[in-house]
Amino acid sequence: MNIAVAQFQPKDGDKAYNLSVIRKLAEKAKSNGADLISFHEMSITAYTYTKDLTLEQLTDLAEDVPNGKSTKELIAISNDLDIPILAGLVEKSDGKIYNTYICVAGDGVVAKYRKIHPFINPYMSAGDEYCVFDLLGWKCGILICYDNNVIENVRATSLLGAELIFAPHVTGCTPSAMPHRDYVDDKYWQNRANDPVSLRMEFDGPKGRRWLMRWLPARAYDNGVYYAFTNPIGYDGEHLKNGNSMIIDPYGEVLSEIKSFEDEITISKITKEKIQLSGGWRYKNARRPELYKHIIGGNHKSETTPVWMKEKTAKD
Repeated sequence: MNIAVAQFQPKDGDKAYNLSVIRKLAEKAKSNGADLISFHEMSITAYTYTKDLTLEQLTDLAEDVPNGKSTKELIAISNDLDIPILAGLVEKSDGKIYNTYICVAGDGVVAKYRKIHPFINPYMSAGDEYCVFDLLGWKCGILICYDNNVIENVRATSLLGAELIFAPHVTGCTPSAMPHRDYVDDKYWQNRANDPVSLRMEFDGPKGRRWLMRWLPARAYDNGVYYAFTNPIGYDGEHLKNGNSMIIDPYGEVLSEIKSFEDEITISKITKEKIQLSGGWRYKNARRPELYKHIIGGNHKSETTPVWMKEKTAKD
């Protein structure tokens, strides 16, 4: 199967614009032989700016799935281009609001996943189940951004049968306790045409790609799965993001990656034969859950607030 991942700079709350970019990049993917295309977290609405929205504003932004306008438009794009599309939005259901990621085909919604570790806005509720579904003969899973940082989520999704995990993100270039991680100065972005090397060094250094490469390939390697990582490029809200959308194989190797500063895609061919040859596949089969099922399943209070949000709260 030939899979495409995308990256683009979204506009805050401008669903029509963001969907137009999704259409453009999906069309490019289809014309270049891709069998599906995946976009980043909340790509239909944009993400970071929602941290400051009131309950009323967030509710106005949210839509029903599958009957909301954005989902119907996404299905229409998929139908027009004859390619499955995965994208994110804000969903409202039964009085709750979710950070939701959907897979659609021309005949409707194929899968829906709600982020289980949301934190961007206090009015967002947490999803409470994993998602594994069939797509073009493959078992696929979805984990949104922070969900991938909790290794148990990836293991669980893999044990449910996922061969390919879609990992839509809005991440990178924010402060952390880890040395050298921080925001990227706006001057590098504004001067990207004249000095692309300096911006690329910022994006590929510890603030962006180098941080990703500490853990992202490990999720694929340890579980013997393919990973389709997506991330915006440029500004999402007030935060500059490094893109680096990439496709990783079950060996933890990067098959292809976007290095452009523009709206772009990359495509890689994935094969099932590689999965059962991978170390992660063997390690899963070697497990002895009787030794640790009570340890892993013990009571625990979840804490997900990132450093940059703690700093904001302290200032407020």
